[in-house]
Amino acid sequence: MNNIPSVDLADFLSDDPNRKQKFVEEIGKAYEEIGFVALKNHFLSDELVDDLYKEVKAFFDLPLETKQKYEIEGLAGQRGYISFGKEHAKGKKEGDLKEFWHFGQEPSKDANLIEEYPANVQVEELKDFNLVGMQAYRMLEKTGIYVLRALALYIGLEEHYFDHWASNGNSILRPIHYPPITEEPKGAVRAGAHGDINLITLLMGASTGGLQVLRKDGEWIDAIPQEDELVINVGDMLERHTNNKLRSTIHRVINPPKEEWDNPRYSIPFFMHPRSDMRLDCLEECIDEDHPKQYEDITAGEFLHQRLVEIGLAKK
Repeated sequence: MNNIPSVDLADFLSDDPNRKQKFVEEIGKAYEEIGFVALKNHFLSDELVDDLYKEVKAFFDLPLETKQKYEIEGLAGQRGYISFGKEHAKGKKEGDLKEFWHFGQEPSKDANLIEEYPANVQVEELKDFNLVGMQAYRMLEKTGIYVLRALALYIGLEEHYFDHWASNGNSILRPIHYPPITEEPKGAVRAGAHGDINLITLLMGASTGGLQVLRKDGEWIDAIPQEDELVINVGDMLERHTNNKLRSTIHRVINPPKEEWDNPRYSIPFFMHPRSDMRLDCLEECIDEDHPKQYEDITAGEFLHQRLVEIGLAKK
């Protein structure tokens, strides 16, 4: 396998039970084998994608001092602007060659959350930035809910098992800007090899190249979706919850060839997190004699805090 498998959400949404089951089997097997798929027929329209990129590029083109006024202390980087080099992969000292923004959950009035999410940071200079960002957030969240429904069926759970936990969850939409590279990086790459923290990640912008996925045999392969596809991968929370049945695959964003250093890169991942009180204890459906329980019991909130400390965004 030299590229990630492609699946069609229209199969799962079909009234034909055979097509629906085909999607469940395809995405489940892909997540057992490589942890990544490219997904077509998601809920993001071409117009919304174009509008989002326009707003994101306009924000990152603002002067640095303007952007820095949106870097809010005390939020562990969970909202607003995070400047160049602040984040690093777990176990690395070198900061990644990127700056980024975080949109977070704006819960419904009847969410009954046990926690209060920080408010989103409003950008004064761009009147449509926050509006368009949250429209994309909702469509990615909707897509993610359907992917989780398919995975629930694959695992042997009730189809809507994840709905409560993922709706109004602590999810993050992260527009990323990888600026042009101006000098030979000293050990740093655009994004160091890492696994994602969350349940699943839905990524826009991987079609511009650079994203690589680590295969089981130790080979790095390029993840190259079609322009209208999202790349969706399993995160560490879901790997843990399924007792390693579904794989959170190590991936990275490599630096381009030297002749392409002048080109900036943009990508926009949606990190789908559950509510913080979701238990990530290994599911009984994923434990047997051949697959004994691998992880201690923990909540999503406790696990998230551990990992934010490890990657340099939160203090112990």
